[in-house]
Amino acid sequence: MPIIKYKRVLLKLSGESLQGSRSYGIDALQLNEYARQIHEIHKLGVQIGIVIGGGNIFRGLAGTQSGFDRVTGDQMGMLATTINSLSLYDALTSLGSKTRLFTAVNIESVGERFSTYQVVRAFDEGCVCIFAGGTGNPFFSTDTASALRAVETECDVLLKGTRVDGIYTADPEKHPDAVKFDHITFTEAYEKGLKIMDLTAFTLCKENNLKVIVFDMNKSGNLKKTVTGENIGTLVSN
Repeated sequence: MPIIKYKRVLLKLSGESLQGSRSYGIDALQLNEYARQIHEIHKLGVQIGIVIGGGNIFRGLAGTQSGFDRVTGDQMGMLATTINSLSLYDALTSLGSKTRLFTAVNIESVGERFSTYQVVRAFDEGCVCIFAGGTGNPFFSTDTASALRAVETECDVLLKGTRVDGIYTADPEKHPDAVKFDHITFTEAYEKGLKIMDLTAFTLCKENNLKVIVFDMNKSGNLKKTVTGENIGTLVSN
């Protein structure tokens, strides 16, 4: 049995990551691969909270460009995150992971209303906890929701799963000569203008001394490596 470095984690996934090879919606193969990796660390005894974006279905900011009111657009985005959360809930329960879905908005027939007390209790009972609906408020991203939920439930680290293997001096997909950081402070990242997450989320992590690890979730086995303390991705801390 491997030694677990981070016993309670918040995993942030983008909605676009669920698209896989599709241009829209949910790719079942990608969804099931993510579920398999989460199930793997759950069996090791890691307590896992999960926030998923909704950009593969609807993004609030994009909606405003199409003429939607910002509040309405963000509410539609919250519902998109709920669809993604339900899909992951189903995939995890199919694998045998005891899972509970909490929502930041009232959808009683879909999930339980978020409560820090109930979530911590669910963690202690061995449940994977999925947090849908963002923060429940417009003008806040799912990055901010992930930071907020991680702080509220006293997670050891926020794991930001992306399609690149860490933070670089520039976008490595556009700049092949970009240099990767193994470790960087919040202050250095801000001064260098590195876009790790939105500023609200970033500040929340910094002020609450919450470590962030940015890593490639699309490489099988990487999630397990992060919780066992292997040096992958980029660590951001104070």
